[in-house]
Amino acid sequence: MKIIIKAKPGAKEDKIEKVDEANYTVYVKAPPIDGKANAAIIKMLAGHFDVSQSLVEIISGHMARVKVVEIHG
Repeated sequence: MKIIIKAKPGAKEDKIEKVDEANYTVYVKAPPIDGKANAAIIKMLAGHFDVSQSLVEIISGHMARVKVVEIHG
């Protein structure tokens, strides 16, 4: 399953908001430095979709706020 997320690094709290079936906004406390925010996003999405972190892959947008993520399994 592919989803589009809008990342909000440096937020006050970690949370996921569902916009529609394929679009989410993900707020993470981690800063967008050295991949920390991406790692936090992967961890949160894995918990939200109840899959292993290894099954969550950022396909595009590694350095952008809008990312395409694939959830395997």
